[in-house]
Amino acid sequence: MRRFTRQCLFLLLTMPFAAALADERLEGLEEQAFREAAVAAAPAIVRIQTVGGLDVINGLLTPSGPTTGVVVGEDGWIITSSFNFASQPASILVTLPNGQRYPADIVASDSSRRLTLLKIDADGLEAIKPADAGSVQVGQWTIALGRTSDQPFPNVAVGIVSAVGRIYGRAVQTDANISPKNYGGPLVNIRGEAIGILVPLNPENSDETAGVEWYDSGIGFAVPMAAINNVLPRLQSGEDLSPGLMGISFAELGVTAGQPVLKRVRPGSPAYEAGLREGDIIARIDDVETPRVPHVRQELGTKYAGDAISVSYLREESVTTVDLTLTSKLEAYVAPQLGILPDRASQADDGAPGVIVRFVLPDTPADEAGLERRDRITAIDGVPVANAKELREVISHDRPSDQIELTVVRGASEESVIVTLTEMTADVPEQLPSHAVSESNTPRDEAIRTGRWVDVLGGDESRAYWAYVPDAYHPEQAQGLVVWLHPAGDTMESDVLKLWQPICDRRGLILVGPKTSDQKGWTPSELDFVTDLVEEIREQYTIDPQRIVVHGYADAGALTAYAAFQQRDVFRGVSIAGAPLRVRPPEVKPEHPLQLHFTIGADDPAFKSTEESVEILRTAMFPTSLLTIPEHGHEYATIDAIEAIARWIDALDRI
Repeated sequence: MRRFTRQCLFLLLTMPFAAALADERLEGLEEQAFREAAVAAAPAIVRIQTVGGLDVINGLLTPSGPTTGVVVGEDGWIITSSFNFASQPASILVTLPNGQRYPADIVASDSSRRLTLLKIDADGLEAIKPADAGSVQVGQWTIALGRTSDQPFPNVAVGIVSAVGRIYGRAVQTDANISPKNYGGPLVNIRGEAIGILVPLNPENSDETAGVEWYDSGIGFAVPMAAINNVLPRLQSGEDLSPGLMGISFAELGVTAGQPVLKRVRPGSPAYEAGLREGDIIARIDDVETPRVPHVRQELGTKYAGDAISVSYLREESVTTVDLTLTSKLEAYVAPQLGILPDRASQADDGAPGVIVRFVLPDTPADEAGLERRDRITAIDGVPVANAKELREVISHDRPSDQIELTVVRGASEESVIVTLTEMTADVPEQLPSHAVSESNTPRDEAIRTGRWVDVLGGDESRAYWAYVPDAYHPEQAQGLVVWLHPAGDTMESDVLKLWQPICDRRGLILVGPKTSDQKGWTPSELDFVTDLVEEIREQYTIDPQRIVVHGYADAGALTAYAAFQQRDVFRGVSIAGAPLRVRPPEVKPEHPLQLHFTIGADDPAFKSTEESVEILRTAMFPTSLLTIPEHGHEYATIDAIEAIARWIDALDRI
């Protein structure tokens, strides 16, 4: 019995050590397997270096160091991430695993999946072995490989497959650390077979730097090798591939969006030409049922421009099926303009529905049609409108040169007015009375901060800011919001507050000034600080969503534009002083209207480039205004110029 007891005691004492030893052996086996997978794939992984090109794209510094590519053809074909060439380099150099170096040419790109195909003059290369597409399972090991150094062994990041069919069917998701160090490299399985090619992707953005914000976050994407091999012959022939666009948008977006009811059908688009219209419901695409918006986006996500599809849609309980061919580019949306500023009260004094005209903008359709201040618009083309939001939405579906019929109440009479819409402008009225602030019978909460104050966001000392709220502020009166982004090394707080305070009081504007913690100026990584601050102010105060503006001076102009272009659902205006546009403008979206205003001294060295920026934006159909200050160099705006900026802000809710 004692012997049995001693044996049991011995086993109990040694079991933890045995388990630890087993864990160590397992870890050792895993590490060995990862190394063997990297060794198996290494001969197909090349180093890519670029020379020349742009330093900054979309507010982000472009990669200046080596990047990675993967051999997909033994006669010199190399696939890589398009991000590696966002800077538009003058030349490209490829280094093979054996150290041989070759100049490379860009043959074609796939802008849907952010891939670029290179060609070097070499033979006998070892192409990557693709994994069986059907074998990729959520939870399996993945190894992300890159070759950014001159070491013979690639750099390795280990993770698992987090999901398949992500980015609307275009990518496999992994939690391995993905960054510019391995963009363009392979994501391989435990046998060294390529699951896909690593690229930065974002489901809602497709510019050159989309997805970079997620690097090293545990959210990474790889384009499946099966998808690449399907289009490789087209790329090798020199054909650039683009996402297939149908020309539709939905009332709801996101993963929880419901029935795919069309909110807009872009005129001239494949969908429009095929007969689809607003209110139709997409029932099937290529015989695949699409009960919700994400199903439609999933089916369209893998399609290219030039692909033919069939679409079945429901209209008035009848299903129609049409064939259409997707396109690479849609006709630019041009916002229509009536030419009024609506009263900001929710309804007329007598409680009647409709839109009270606060101001008629000079030389606009409303002016030419004889509309007057205090007119009440109650219907458009016979459809009643209850408020400014409804009127703005209805008119946004029209086109410049469209003729509409307004039902207008003036005094005790009602009449019909025919108006021909024109193109929306950002022109600044020479005279614009401030919006009258009505007295409130409700006392304001004494805890509401007014005047000038300073704070830090979320208790984070690196997120310091100052703010000015007019003493007359009352929650019943919505205010405009101006976010001031200062130039590098100088918050300009005292000067800016002195210039803007009386204007804020008169125009009903709240001014906030976040402070960058970097003496060299704002960086794209601080965009979250800016947008979080806007959200904080909106929670504390009643803010008019049509008058949220980001305003920057000099080098802060880059983040100013970047913030508005990235946060289209937040900002309605961009005001830049003393600098041109340094960020590529996105496509105009009717659901996210945006106007721009530039202020520049006639003697400012940036004057010519600012003029060019304005022309670029107007060509892209963004309503854009330019104010030139005579005999003024590279300095912040004068008081007269700031008054003009304030009038522009006050007119941002124009219809």
